[in-house]
Amino acid sequence: MKKEIAIGVDVGGSHVSCAAYNLKEKKIIPDTLSESDLDNHGPADEIFAIWGGVIKQTMDLVGAENVAGIGFAMPGPFDYENGISRLSGQSGKYENTFGLNVPVELRKLLGLSDDFKIRFINDATAFAIAEDQVGKAKDFSRSLSITLGTGFGSAFIKDGLPVVDSEEVPEYGCVWHLPFKDGIADDYFSTRGFIKRYLDNTGKEISGVKELAELAKEDSFAQNLFTSYGENMGKFLKPWIEKFGMEAFVIGGNVSRAFSLFGGSLTGYLEKENIQLNVFISELMETAAFIGSATLIYDEYYEQVKPSLSKM
Repeated sequence: MKKEIAIGVDVGGSHVSCAAYNLKEKKIIPDTLSESDLDNHGPADEIFAIWGGVIKQTMDLVGAENVAGIGFAMPGPFDYENGISRLSGQSGKYENTFGLNVPVELRKLLGLSDDFKIRFINDATAFAIAEDQVGKAKDFSRSLSITLGTGFGSAFIKDGLPVVDSEEVPEYGCVWHLPFKDGIADDYFSTRGFIKRYLDNTGKEISGVKELAELAKEDSFAQNLFTSYGENMGKFLKPWIEKFGMEAFVIGGNVSRAFSLFGGSLTGYLEKENIQLNVFISELMETAAFIGSATLIYDEYYEQVKPSLSKM
């Protein structure tokens, strides 16, 4: 590949950001971050204009002529193979983009050729790819990387590639939809799970995990919430750790910043169950989405990932 720069884009619920990535050196290019807030319920042309504007800022910084392609870390549901939005009112965001071909719209906006590479992958999978390529999981062949925040993102990686269709992993290659307690894992392990449990037991509303972590300095109930969270994480993942032969477990997302409050009970449970697992906190954090999505611009890698896209 003569052009060695790719743009990695992270589409969030209320913002979009991107950065340039040197594919050869496997490094984010300094001072190329561009970002913007947006209304995800706005008209499609407004959303695409903001996405395009942010991408153009970063492309201008490195020179559009040096860019090999654009990779998107995109929340689902989404047709990752064809770049068509399946986001609807049911998913609660970007419903006005439903059915639209994102590459066509962006190429038009940015004045790019019809064959300019614009590729897509699930945002949690992008995080896991980055951790496998250059992060905490890079020295291991089998890893699970999760993002804990407004949702419970996850992806299994085996020998460098996402695993989505195998008896070794849950359906879709992720865990958010699996039953847990009186609901699903996403309900319990996401931020809203903490908020709900604190409200149900104390009658008090909190804004999120950051506030709960502050309360935990003096509030024994808040401390216990984190302790039980860590142990339940271990119990929930135990069958898949064993079935997948997991070697590394990487935790990212905003909730990971409170690892000191739940990490001990998580690792303590694993040790009690005689489970040998390397547990890490991500150092890449927000930049992982840029790295994982930009990596798709490697044709050889993308061809290996492509068969999995329709199953994400």
